[in-house]
Amino acid sequence: MSSKTNSLAHIRHGWMPLVAAVALAPVADGANTIALAAWLFPLFLLRFVRLERPFWGLLIAYIVLTGAFAFQFRSMLPLPGVGYYLYIAVQGLLMLAPFALDRLFAVKRPTILGTLVFPFACVSVEYLVSLAPFGTWGARAYTQAGNLPVMQLLSVTGLWGITFLIAWFAAGANAIWEHGLKQSQKVAWVVGTAVVVVFLAGGVRLAFLPPRGQTVRVASLSARDAAPSAKSEGNTTYRTRLAATNRDLLERAGREMQAGAKIVFWAEGNASVFKADEAAFVAQGGALAKRYHAYLGMALAVIYDGHPAPFENKLVLVGPDGKVVWSYNKTMPVPGPEASMIVPGDQRQKVADTAYGRLSGIICFDGDFPSVVARAGMLRADFVLDPANDWRAIDPWHTQMASFRAVEQGFSLIRQTSHGLSAAYDYEGHVLATMDHYQSTDHALVAQMPIRGVRTLYTVFGDWLAWASLAGLAALVVAKRRL
Repeated sequence: MSSKTNSLAHIRHGWMPLVAAVALAPVADGANTIALAAWLFPLFLLRFVRLERPFWGLLIAYIVLTGAFAFQFRSMLPLPGVGYYLYIAVQGLLMLAPFALDRLFAVKRPTILGTLVFPFACVSVEYLVSLAPFGTWGARAYTQAGNLPVMQLLSVTGLWGITFLIAWFAAGANAIWEHGLKQSQKVAWVVGTAVVVVFLAGGVRLAFLPPRGQTVRVASLSARDAAPSAKSEGNTTYRTRLAATNRDLLERAGREMQAGAKIVFWAEGNASVFKADEAAFVAQGGALAKRYHAYLGMALAVIYDGHPAPFENKLVLVGPDGKVVWSYNKTMPVPGPEASMIVPGDQRQKVADTAYGRLSGIICFDGDFPSVVARAGMLRADFVLDPANDWRAIDPWHTQMASFRAVEQGFSLIRQTSHGLSAAYDYEGHVLATMDHYQSTDHALVAQMPIRGVRTLYTVFGDWLAWASLAGLAALVVAKRRL
């Protein structure tokens, strides 16, 4: 065969997967995700890296992964200037690591152990990244938001099961592509069966074990006139402006209670009060809750004068007796301005036994950390209030991420979001109600929520698959010559 023919064969077989990967990259994750693209993109990029010489293949893969991430999560990261570009560059290296390990451990025959390197590495990297300040942002599992059969796997493995399955599918399909179906029958059967079982088992749960039983009417609100974020006038005038927004929130909460809502809360920090005025304002909320025999979740931005950290970001739940049931301060402030301004809380999840189930709460960015939300699961919460505040670039992505916590921990979740999508989910991920901040004038969401949750395997065993992947990857490194 001539050198020209060899060159054409290389282009056809080596670069065609790259073309497919580049075409799929913009919609394989992030703002414009197509769920199927998330399964196919790693397959084509893996195939390209396997076919190319290691240095050039991995260099090109890094460029593709970095460019894809920058496009997929454009305007989503609250990082200024150089910090943004540095984060993108590091994220590209982390995304490249599983491809590099797979290339390093490439074998001449298709084996089940050989296909496990890539999924073990993907899960290990994502789990370790989830322990950093941005939590689970960028996890592959989120690409399957709304794919309810696959999402049921969350109740057993958390995010890591979906990440593992997507990556294992890519590794298995690559083995078949590389060695042919005849030599890869065992790989095809094992990987194919795993994918089919997950889809079928998830479908069975949805079809035969849907949430049943009593429900409760829950209403959530966002401020119609957002309070100013900083004092631009004297305290007296500033208090007057805050009081107008706060009064409107209380009046609207009262109307929802009068309409039959037994639980009402509003979005993150929508009621702003000075620390000296907090007790009086909470007492007003307590009087309202007592009048209608309901629960009121008061999401507060409590402003300090002369304090190094100028505000508390908290959720205060008052009950039908007018008293405070629990008070929860945001555990995970967003890195950047919020983290530097917030008064730290005790980082303890709160739960209350009510006539409408065990009620707990988180606040916005807390929901991006499964380990934080797991505390509500361990306390056997039946549903969780999640006041939040987003911005256009992360709408509706951030709310969809929160739905994963409900399936993982077996509780229903209501996320009321200023400047984003508000939504109510049951513990199987069904959407019970939605409200788009940018399409609404009243900024109110009403849902009938199940008052009982379920105990999931993930609640009991936690990140067992992540630890198994770390151990499995270490074992494969040690046993490299046996693959």
